[in-house]
Amino acid sequence: MLKRFAVRNYKNFKDEIEINFGSVGGYQFSKDCISDGAITKMLVYGRNATGKTNLGKAIMDIASTMLTRAGFVENGVFLNADSADDCAGFSYTFDISGVELIYRYTHFSNMELRDEELIIDGASIFKCDFSNKKYCFDNLKYVDAETANVDIYLQALTGDEKTEENIESKLPFLRWLISNVALKSDSVLMRLSNYVRRMTMITVGNVMPYRIIRRTSSLFYESLEDPNRLKDLEDFLNAMGIECRLVLKKLPDGQRELYFAHEKLVPFYDNASSGTLALVDLYRKLIFPAGDPSFIYLDEFDAFYHYEMAENVVKFFKKKYPRCQMIMTSQNTNLMTNRLMRPDCMFILSRKGTLTALCNATTRELREGHNLEKMYISGEFEKYE
Repeated sequence: MLKRFAVRNYKNFKDEIEINFGSVGGYQFSKDCISDGAITKMLVYGRNATGKTNLGKAIMDIASTMLTRAGFVENGVFLNADSADDCAGFSYTFDISGVELIYRYTHFSNMELRDEELIIDGASIFKCDFSNKKYCFDNLKYVDAETANVDIYLQALTGDEKTEENIESKLPFLRWLISNVALKSDSVLMRLSNYVRRMTMITVGNVMPYRIIRRTSSLFYESLEDPNRLKDLEDFLNAMGIECRLVLKKLPDGQRELYFAHEKLVPFYDNASSGTLALVDLYRKLIFPAGDPSFIYLDEFDAFYHYEMAENVVKFFKKKYPRCQMIMTSQNTNLMTNRLMRPDCMFILSRKGTLTALCNATTRELREGHNLEKMYISGEFEKYE
């Protein structure tokens, strides 16, 4: 489980911003937001352009650094435009079955590392300073990797000319270690790799792409030919407050078309609302794979939802993924309620790049009976926006 994350000098985050999932209050309500002493369900509020999407991209940077998951490689502006520093720093603290693992590194760009270090229970396992060509692999035995032939790895770092090809060859040592050493399946590094592989970020975009899903996601539509899978999608929509029955038909050209089932079939994608389309896209991206996600970042997940539907979505994910860590970003203050969340699990992301829990954004001792939305609208937390 991810216990702490910090990033600095990345995009709009000039100064360090930290998420401490272990900072749990003593609230006796909405306990389903907490698991094993850590926050597992978090809501982040922020005005437009405060960096809610960038925060998710920063957290997901470990997927591209450690596993080369191309979908999370950042191709835009990487470093903060107002900083004199030439690199961005990332730090992840994990609790892997009682073992504290810290993986931290700095990037010159999205492709080039400056340095990298892995610390387990306070011991530095390896440390790489790529800029000064200084490397320390003295404690690989602590992860049962003392047989790793680091000379082969170092040979890939001998190039002096900073070309794009050479930068790409300077792969992170942790990635190389996991890929090239026969680690035990239950080793802490394999468990870390398993956690990171199951991290995902979903951003709600313009609704127009949803209308061509039927032409671009053949695997999804093939799966809906299974009556149980189609019923599962139908049940999901009904649980969200969309009362409907669905029918899938195969067209003469071999394409599949989804319909609302009435006396006359109604084409689904030509008639569904933006909120319904967003729900189906969420289902397709997250629930349809039927995986076991470890960490989910849902960015502006309720952009097209009525407030009751947004609440239903939060309740659904709390029930479906009780131990999965989830960060949901929103501008919907209707979700700012203790019957759904709790003050130590709701955060305000400010224009200055600070992240503050509601329980720390006021001098009041917040209780279950407080109307948090009313307090927010009246300006109680304005100092932290």
